[in-house]
Amino acid sequence: MRRGRRLAIDVGDARIGVASCDPDGILATPVETVPGRDIPAAHRRLKQLAEEYEPIEVVVGLPAPSRGRGPGRRQGQGLRAGAGQGHRTGAGQVVGRTDDHGDGQSGTARLGVKSKKGRSVIDQAAAVIILQQALESERVSGKAPGEGVEVVI
Repeated sequence: MRRGRRLAIDVGDARIGVASCDPDGILATPVETVPGRDIPAAHRRLKQLAEEYEPIEVVVGLPAPSRGRGPGRRQGQGLRAGAGQGHRTGAGQVVGRTDDHGDGQSGTARLGVKSKKGRSVIDQAAAVIILQQALESERVSGKAPGEGVEVVI
């Protein structure tokens, strides 16, 4: 298991859940929910979080192509392409893409949250689930999770 903090991003149509883990990659915790409708502002906030947390990688959860064709998927692809612009960690920031289909529903079921106010909590919980699954995948396989994408700065 590589040592270093990671960030996870759960991209939705209106909000982006963000989670981080400890440097040993043991426990994922929620960070915040970024408003996602204003993509340039979301990029700026995600860049600030990357500068603050200095992750060795960012894991972006996107719906599988066959299931996610809506605005959240397009926005997620744009965020993936722009993640970390102007910010470099180590040999270059790596963005891993994983299938997050159902994580929002999983977060809803686990938290029992149904109100509009609780949606930001659900987005963070989905990011935690994405990151925890990525960490577990790396522990089991010894390889970085998801589909690696080098960010060109």
